Amino acid sequence: MPEKPEQPEKKEPTDEMRSSLAARLDDLLRPRSPTGRVLVTGWFSFLDGEVTAGDALAQRAASSALDRLGIAHDTAWSPAFAPGALTLEAALPAAYEQLLFVCGPVHGEQLAALHRRYASCRRVAVGVSVVDPDSPAASGFHRIEPRDGPGSAPLPDLAAAAPVMPATPVVGVALTYGQGEYGERRTHDRVAGVLLPWLAGKDGARVDADTRLAYDDGFRCRTPDQYLSLVGRLDLLVTDRLHGLVLALRAGVPALAVDPVRGGAKVSAQAKVARWPALLPGEELTTGLLDRWWHWCLSPAGAAAARRRRSRLLAGAEAAEDP
Repeated sequence: MPEKPEQPEKKEPTDEMRSSLAARLDDLLRPRSPTGRVLVTGWFSFLDGEVTAGDALAQRAASSALDRLGIAHDTAWSPAFAPGALTLEAALPAAYEQLLFVCGPVHGEQLAALHRRYASCRRVAVGVSVVDPDSPAASGFHRIEPRDGPGSAPLPDLAAAAPVMPATPVVGVALTYGQGEYGERRTHDRVAGVLLPWLAGKDGARVDADTRLAYDDGFRCRTPDQYLSLVGRLDLLVTDRLHGLVLALRAGVPALAVDPVRGGAKVSAQAKVARWPALLPGEELTTGLLDRWWHWCLSPAGAAAARRRRSRLLAGAEAAEDP
């Protein structure tokens, strides 16, 4: 194990320190050879670790900074999260001059094992939380620049200024696995079996938008008004529920609806009433059809169509209230 890692002088972070990760890494990774490769690691690298959005953004920030510095590097990912990507097992220590660990706490046996495997590499950590500077997990690094820890002024988390891609659509998902009253006409399991893997591959932020309310559940809406507030903030609702379709259109949000009952039932009936075209029969559901209506629902035409349905639905309700 190396000597106790160097700690930066305790001082308040300056604007330059806050804004230039490339400059900080340029310093942390010295000395280095012109051709030596760096292996970027984090908790996202461990098979039994976890990958949070913050971890992934920290990796992106570090990789982007290394690109700007012209430093050759690879990233090791957990095979449970990124099948087919480089793993720690495949990243042979002899191929790397330095190991860079980003984000998360430097604590625990996984970090100690990382030091043992890459004992031949110079090991550096940045943007991490130091829990115990004297633990093997922390003392195994040659240099550490913590985001927080004993004796150091806090620095911004790496995820705060990481490069991001254009915003993705926010997609609610409201499915039902019940409705036993339809007996052998049910295709609910098949619908979920097609929809969920398909959704996992789509570029969208998925939100649980189950229509069921709950009085004492911290994750479910308690009132219908709360639910409408949730749906109104979506770009799209994917649903096989009648009220998923109706309430999305009431909020002016496109619904990609699937009728899970063979031959069509109440979902189809409401789509007919609203003259809503994005309806698919569960027994004929394919990813090709889903892709087609996904793109339409998220297009300006789909959004405008949903807004027109909202106007019609609300106008109809007002007319019904007139004496």
